[in-house]
Amino acid sequence: MTESVHAKVLIIGSGPAGYTAAVYAARAALDPVQIEGMQPGGQLTITTDVENWPGDIRVTGPELMARMAEQAKAVGTALVSDMIMEVDLTQRPFLAVGDSGRRYTGDTIIIATGASARWLGLESETRYLGGGVSACATCDGFFYRGRTVAVVGGGNTAVEEALFLTNFAEKVYLIHRRDSLRADRTNQARLHANPKIEMVWNAEVAEVLGNGKTVTGVAVRSTVDGGLSEISVDGLFVAIGHDPATSLFAGQLRMDDEGYILVAQGSTGTSVPGVFAAGDVQDKVFRQAITSAGMGCMAALEAERYLAGHNAHAIAAEGADDRALLV
Repeated sequence: MTESVHAKVLIIGSGPAGYTAAVYAARAALDPVQIEGMQPGGQLTITTDVENWPGDIRVTGPELMARMAEQAKAVGTALVSDMIMEVDLTQRPFLAVGDSGRRYTGDTIIIATGASARWLGLESETRYLGGGVSACATCDGFFYRGRTVAVVGGGNTAVEEALFLTNFAEKVYLIHRRDSLRADRTNQARLHANPKIEMVWNAEVAEVLGNGKTVTGVAVRSTVDGGLSEISVDGLFVAIGHDPATSLFAGQLRMDDEGYILVAQGSTGTSVPGVFAAGDVQDKVFRQAITSAGMGCMAALEAERYLAGHNAHAIAAEGADDRALLV
């Protein structure tokens, strides 16, 4: 017989948003069940030092996520190692089916599945992740004070990352495979007015160069004639976009044209009452651990208020005690 577990608050995904939502929901005596997914802790698990988390002068990403998970469990969250493969938001309670075959139902759902950076797909890029290759200038720009870095991309994100990095770096190369940028005119004007930024037009990164531990440069290939050249840099920032992990909810929740879940202004509430979205699944502007955690808090508080006004859902739910199956 297929195992089924019911929760008042079902949290799909982990990371700062999911774990914070779990802590707040558990402290509200809502007995949350959290499905951690394939990569518990999310993007921070591939981050080395984190120096912008309040209260910690320096902490590694994996350490911070482990502490969050431990706290969520300590206050009463049932953490489940499973990956949701299917959801049905048309029925009440809501249904989610795991890769394990287990069926999870929830009177409310908090979506915290995050987003992932788009990478160049180079083996050398993967090798130097955490050693000079990054997808977040706000997170890692501080480490490049007085140094030289490169940014890859041609949209608003790439231009904004390059401009931000000039607060720290002595020199910033912006590498773009075409001869014109996609960024808006205001950003382009700011870019061209900044003497620290040098454009590398009609070029793509062919290889990330390093000494085995850290980045020392990039090999770039001309998109015009295929010629190769090298640029000495201490860090490479890939800014070619992010993909929100929202394919599970396609056709069931309102999203923008990039796949980010749309929420009500000043809220984490989605187009389906009782379903909330927190973190990078709905935030394509800030994408920070601290803002994701804040949204996780909001989602848990909104779920609590929703449940207070919809007790009939919990009464009608089957198997309210099935959480014991997780012990």
